[in-house]
Amino acid sequence: MARRFLPTLLLAVAGVLGLLPAAAAAPAPARPASPADDPYPSAEDIARAQAEADAKAGDVGAIEARLTAAQAELEEAGRTAEQAVEAYNGAQARLVRAKAEAEAAAGRATAAEAARVEAADRAAGLLAEVYRQGGSPELSAINALLGASGPGALSDRAAAVGVAGARTRQILDDATSTAAAATRARDAARAAEDAAGRAAEEVRVAKEQAEARLAAQQAQVAEIGRRREQLLTELAAARNTTVDLERQRREALEAIAAREAEEAARAAAAAAAAQWAARPNPSSESAWSADGAAAAIAFARSKIGLPYIWGGEGPEGYDCSGLTMMAWRRGGKNLTHFAADQYAESTPVSYARLRPGDLVFWTKTGRAADIYHVGIYIGDDQMIEAPRPGTAIKQASLWIMGRPDFYARP
Repeated sequence: MARRFLPTLLLAVAGVLGLLPAAAAAPAPARPASPADDPYPSAEDIARAQAEADAKAGDVGAIEARLTAAQAELEEAGRTAEQAVEAYNGAQARLVRAKAEAEAAAGRATAAEAARVEAADRAAGLLAEVYRQGGSPELSAINALLGASGPGALSDRAAAVGVAGARTRQILDDATSTAAAATRARDAARAAEDAAGRAAEEVRVAKEQAEARLAAQQAQVAEIGRRREQLLTELAAARNTTVDLERQRREALEAIAAREAEEAARAAAAAAAAQWAARPNPSSESAWSADGAAAAIAFARSKIGLPYIWGGEGPEGYDCSGLTMMAWRRGGKNLTHFAADQYAESTPVSYARLRPGDLVFWTKTGRAADIYHVGIYIGDDQMIEAPRPGTAIKQASLWIMGRPDFYARP
């Protein structure tokens, strides 16, 4: 019995002292797999991803709506700024005319004053001669009458004295009246010049305010554009597309809208042209000079790419009426640096009778006096224009701003 117990005891001691290999550990009980270990997305994951994609798409839709609204506001701000520019140009044109009238009136006043002085000298000489002959007009007349030899001489002497006195009075009256009228004209011209100067200053302030508004609007559009690009990037990732594809889609939609607007404007112009042609006595058109028009268009084309500059007449840049004025100056016609005056200085034509070199005009009110933009037509429904502050002179569709309100030939 002792022999059987001893091996058992030795094995137990060896196990305790680590002399024998430990038994293999029993397998641990299985635990449920976590969601992270699942190689396939769950229904909840898919729903969450779809919600995130929809939210991003909604964000992009909202930002694109904001961008569209901001771009529309930018265009409106550009029109407002250009209206201010043209109002400034009009005030400047009126100021130039007022100054010219003031100078002309001053010249007339100076000439009239010189005539008055000359008349006064003649009258003084005549009076001096009368006094030398008789001491006074009355005494001279009596002496002349008493010294007459016969009724005929008496009548002649009396007539001579009367004529001399009347002539003297007439000379003085005419000279004084002319000088007074010229002085009044000069004062009125100076008042007009002062009024035009004040108007020009008021318009200058309005122009600066419009320019500030335009700059603020451009900054807003730039900020919205940056945010739009960020959201387009997120949307492209959510849709598993690319930013370029999303941008191309947006640009395609904008191009479709622009084409539809241009087609509507062209149709409206065609309808208006038909009404114009149906008139019983259409307005006569001015003579059209192919050489003059070609020279004007060549000048405008050579300025493409130059910046729009407030009141610009070149060579660094132009505003809309400055460009057309200088273009037609090259074409042999003198126009005022003011779009409304350029229309008044030209002969109205219809859209159907447009020829290269003609001018096209826009106004918000439909009144020619409120024209704020002008471009030069080059044919094939194309024009060259200085669009608005912050842009460059370019060739563009005639319908880019909607149907023009007026057409005219310099």
